[in-house]
Amino acid sequence: MSSKAALVFRVAAVAEAFSWAGLLIGMYLKYVVHSAHEGGVPVLGMVHGIVFVVYVLTSLLVFKPLAWKPKTLAIALLSSLPPLLTWWFEKWALRTGKLDGPERLTYGGTGLFVREPVSA
Repeated sequence: MSSKAALVFRVAAVAEAFSWAGLLIGMYLKYVVHSAHEGGVPVLGMVHGIVFVVYVLTSLLVFKPLAWKPKTLAIALLSSLPPLLTWWFEKWALRTGKLDGPERLTYGGTGLFVREPVSA
């Protein structure tokens, strides 16, 4: 279960970061370049809003399967506010073993950089 939860979370985190980037590019075209059209801001804004909600819901849903502490959940939720920070959180969570779930040591897991001794 946790491997599927981790995969869904990773996809949502990267999608949220890309939707932020797209919205920022659209806003740059609209407000800085002053292009004749909207720069895609209405569409990109709606897409980002939907992906943002999906990321927040996904974070709440994977909280228990991945055995996150409340602090990790809070960081995951707060990372959705500044642009592109969900991507950083996803990379940090993968590196520190937060996406491996409670059975990490039993079944191997993906925490390549976790320095915990594996019991035989």
